[in-house]
Amino acid sequence: MIAVSTRAPVREERTEKGRPPRRPRRRVRERQWPAYVFLSPWMIGAGVLTLIPMAVSLYLSFTDYNLLDAPHWVGLRNYTEMLTEDPRYWRSVGTTLLYVVVAVPLKLALALGAAMLLKNLGRGRAFYRSAFYAPSLLGASMSIALVWRALFNDGGSVANVLGWVGIDTGGWVGNPDLAVFAVVLLTVWQFGAPMVIFLAGLQQISPDLYEAAELDGAGRWRQFVSITVPMLSPVVFFNLVLEMIQSFQVFTPAFAISSGDGGPADSMNFYTLYLYERGFSASHMGYAAAMAWLLLLAVGAITVILFRTSRSWVFYADEEGR
Repeated sequence: MIAVSTRAPVREERTEKGRPPRRPRRRVRERQWPAYVFLSPWMIGAGVLTLIPMAVSLYLSFTDYNLLDAPHWVGLRNYTEMLTEDPRYWRSVGTTLLYVVVAVPLKLALALGAAMLLKNLGRGRAFYRSAFYAPSLLGASMSIALVWRALFNDGGSVANVLGWVGIDTGGWVGNPDLAVFAVVLLTVWQFGAPMVIFLAGLQQISPDLYEAAELDGAGRWRQFVSITVPMLSPVVFFNLVLEMIQSFQVFTPAFAISSGDGGPADSMNFYTLYLYERGFSASHMGYAAAMAWLLLLAVGAITVILFRTSRSWVFYADEEGR
């Protein structure tokens, strides 16, 4: 006698297209709320410390605001005055562009050279890596900037050493033609951070590529141009974008070395230093806010250009077979 089950077969619910039904949105939200709880400190901080101040700054850029009285709406007057009636603004733009064009390539070149030396170094590599990285931690401080000013001032060590070898430049700080290069050298001296990133990128390049190139008769320079540079191009691009953005925001060295006035003859009147002067010294906070937004737009535009042009010179290993 065959036993017959009286239980009805369990049928899996199906949608009209034959797929299992989606989970209710309520269950999905219940599973997501812990993530929002953990993210809430960051979201609150981003809103209170970044987004709201940015919105206020954008509003102030269209007003006449002196930090004491209520803002007075003036429309585009701050922008038109800045672009058409303020020669010091354009001098600050030129000084900043000169600094970026000179400092960023020199810093990246020195960082790459140091990284290549450390890669092939056996004993003592950890010590030299730490020693080369130390200026990146100390160089942005006001104390180091003041020491740098003493080195490049009239009667300083740099002028004395150059004088001993027959190069009479005098103090760089007081020379309008050389003052900006004192700030450039201080920036280049802080090459430790990009050096560490370059070193990590160099260690990811397979030694088999160099061995194959050496068997084909390629020298050191050919290996550097044909292997190191293409394989390291994503790291170069990453460092280039970071250093470019940071260089446009240089403030502490220029403020300390020029005693806060951008002298001599506005030769160290960088963009951020002039922004600080108009906002806090002259109490034209609306004008300073307009300067800040133009700087943001300019840096954003340059960053977009770098990303667009990177397609022609940045090589990614995963794109080799495409």
